[in-house]
Formats: sequence, C-alpha cells, structure tokens
Amino acid sequence: MTTSHGRLTAFGNQLIEVHLWLREELSALRQDVDSYLSDGTRVRDLRTHCLTFCSALDRHHNGENDFAFIEIAEQFPELSPVLEELRRDHRLVDDSVQRLERLVGALDRKSDPTEFRRELDSLAALIETHFTYEEKRIVSALNALKVPGWEHTRPTFLLTDDEES
Repeated sequence: MTTSHGRLTAFGNQLIEVHLWLREELSALRQDVDSYLSDGTRVRDLRTHCLTFCSALDRHHNGENDFAFIEIAEQFPELSPVLEELRRDHRLVDDSVQRLERLVGALDRKSDPTEFRRELDSLAALIETHFTYEEKRIVSALNALKVPGWEHTRPTFLLTDDEES
C-alpha cells in the first residue's frame, strides 16, 4: 500500500496479500498435479510451475528471516519467541520444499506420482498453518514498523512474481 506521499505502508496488510497470492499459486499447482495425473499437464510444465512456486516461497521466507524478523525484533522485542517459532516453521517448510523439488525432478510418465502428491499435500498443510499463525501474531507489528529503507522500495518478502526485486 502506498500513501498519498508515495510511502509504502501497512506492511502487515501487504503480507496478507502475498500470502493470498502464494495460496492461489499453490492451488493452481495442485490443479496442475491433478491434470498431470489424468494425462493433461506435461511433466515439463508441472516441473516448471512447481519450481517457480518453490522459488517464490523460498524468496518470501528468506526475506522474512533476513529482513522483516530482524526489524520486528528490534522494534518489538517481546515478539522474539514468536519470531523464533516462525523461523522453525520456515525450516520445516524449506525441508518440504527441498523434498518436493527432488521428487518433481525425478517425475516422469513411468514413475509413481503418489509420493510427489503426498509431499505437496504435506507442504500445503504446513503453509496454511504457518501463514495463519504468522498473520495472527505479527501483522499488527508489521503495520506499525518504521523502516526507512522500505518507504519507497517494497522489501523482497512482500514481492510476488509480478513484481521483480
């Protein structure tokens, strides 16, 4: 969100928007898997979509870890335990993403896609739980943050693929 002065604000609200976008991308990826399983989507297209989604999720979480959480901890030290819990979540999500990337890389018409689908379902559950918790716990703090470097340039954790850094 941008104020009348051109300043980016309401970082928490923007976080919710990015989470909505990531949820939509995950839903589209799951539809591609369903299509692949019924002989629709080509494996190459499924791989591309999966790796693009994984990259966007990784960029988002790395941006939170490397920038957002540091700023929140400095301005709201009482949230440090919450931030540590969110970092643990990020490690779990990252482990799942790495497994998913390995599985999609090995996927072909002769392999059983069951394990890939199971890992994608697991990642979806992790993400939904994580996003919901994160939104409840840090959106208000993000909305109140004062970060001069973010006033005119959107931080990486708030980018979608439509907005390159």
